[in-house]
This record gives sequence, C-alpha cells and structure tokens, in this order.
Amino acid sequence: MRRKDTHAFDDAERVPGILPSFQGTIGFDTTTRTGFSLPRVPDRAPKRGWLVTMFMGEVVGTAVLILLGDGVVAGVLLNKSKAQNSGWIVITWAWAMAVFMGVITSIAVTDGVAHLNPAVTVGFAAVGFGDIAWSEVPELIAGEFIGAFIGALLVWLSYLPHWPETEDPGLKLAVFSTGPAIRNYGMNLVTEIIGTFVLVFGVIALAPQGIGGGVGGPLAVGLLVLVIGLSLGGPTGYAINPARDLGPRIMHFILPIAGKGDSDWGYSWVPVIGPLIGGVLGALAADWLLTAVEWVKP
Repeated sequence: MRRKDTHAFDDAERVPGILPSFQGTIGFDTTTRTGFSLPRVPDRAPKRGWLVTMFMGEVVGTAVLILLGDGVVAGVLLNKSKAQNSGWIVITWAWAMAVFMGVITSIAVTDGVAHLNPAVTVGFAAVGFGDIAWSEVPELIAGEFIGAFIGALLVWLSYLPHWPETEDPGLKLAVFSTGPAIRNYGMNLVTEIIGTFVLVFGVIALAPQGIGGGVGGPLAVGLLVLVIGLSLGGPTGYAINPARDLGPRIMHFILPIAGKGDSDWGYSWVPVIGPLIGGVLGALAADWLLTAVEWVKP
C-alpha cells in the first residue's frame, strides 16, 4: 500500500507528545534544528540547489560513518594497534556510534536527509517516504559512495604504519569490507536481506515516536544498528549498506596497501544486492503495516 500523501506526519496533533518540528523522516527541523525530522519541502527552490545540498550531506555523513566504522575494525584487527583483539562488542558499539555521528554531521552540514546508505535511499523512494523522489536517488547514492571512498582513504592513512606489520591479507580486507563466516552465497544473501529489512523498517518505525531534542533520533538509529550487529551480524558482518561495503572494497583494490590480497570480488555482490532487496522490503512492510495505525493515515 503506497501512501498518496508521502508526508505521513504533517499534523503533529495526530500523535500526542510529538513535537511540531517532528514531521516525518530523518533530519533536523531546518528552522529549529531540534526535531529528528525532515520538514515538508514541497517548493524546494531552486531544485538543483537542494539536490547539491543533500549530496554534500551524504558525502560528509558517509565519510564520517566509514572513517569511524572501518577505523574501529582496523584498530581491533591490525597488529600493534592498542585496540588489537578487543573484540566484537567493541566493533559493534563503535559502528553504532559511527552511525550516530554520521547522521549528526550530515544534518549539521546541510540539514540533509542523512541516509548514508543506498538501501535506505532506495527503500524510502520506493514508498515515497520523506519526500524522496526517484529522480533524486542517483545523486544521493553518488554522495554516499564518494563519502565511503573518502572515509576508507582516511582509515588507510590513519593506520599507515600498521599495514606492513600485519601479515594476514584477510584481516586487511576485513578492515574495508565484510565477508561471511560460512561462505554460502544464498544464505549470506538472506542474512543481509533480513538485517537491512530490520534497519529500514526500524528507522521508519522510529520516525513517529517523537524522539526529539537534537541527538535523540540519531542516537536511536545508532542503537538500532547496534542491536542488528549484535543479533544478526555474526554470519556476514552485517554490511546492511551497499556503500559501506562496496565503496571501501573498491578503495582496498585501488590503494597501495602493504601486503594486501585480493578484494574478494566473488562475494562483493552479496552486500550490495541483499541490502537493496531488504531495504525495499522493509520500507514496503512499514508502509503497509504502519498505515494501519491511525496517526499514520493521511
């Protein structure tokens, strides 16, 4: 069921306790910067200027996401790092905080949508959530991939002395991209679909909860990513984001990383196709299920 009115939360009075600035998707109110929402923008003018603004928000936010997310993996895996062998809990918590800071910085730079993830962008466009049109999707995704390239480059530079100290090329690849614990392409794909379904469904479900106050909404999304990583990340490393995996994988291929191996292109399609499918399914499910609730009906 597709909403005819793509801005489902116009009327704050429909939900007691929802701030007036909290109207519909991921982003601060552009006037007050207090609500975790993107306000209605029916007459964006000029349209091209708005797209450039959103593009820069995706570049900056995704760069921060990858710098902090891949950065913690480097710290845990690379030899002679002070964080070496600190484990999965450290990785999942830091990735959650990387999502939080990615969203915060994206919005702070440009009042953008802070998707940071092509699966979120495509899923939202599929149901018209947050006023995202298909014509805007390519530019948003381009920003997400450029941001991922920048973030991966910065991780490589940050740990430059540690690459030659680490003998295992598999660990070096794992800093940049995900890989399965058990290589079974069909089931690996299913895992990524389920994880991304939970991500997109959860983000849309969080939208009307009134988690205002600046950092509340971004923090809630970070905690959502935390629980996905802890619960569903074991089989594949929970890419749940094509830009997060493919962007740094490309940089692993390009950069002169000391002692690196191949970039595992045979697996590379799984963390791209799986999240795209899961993102659309999660958005469709949210659109269908949440429209049954009175305050979401147009």
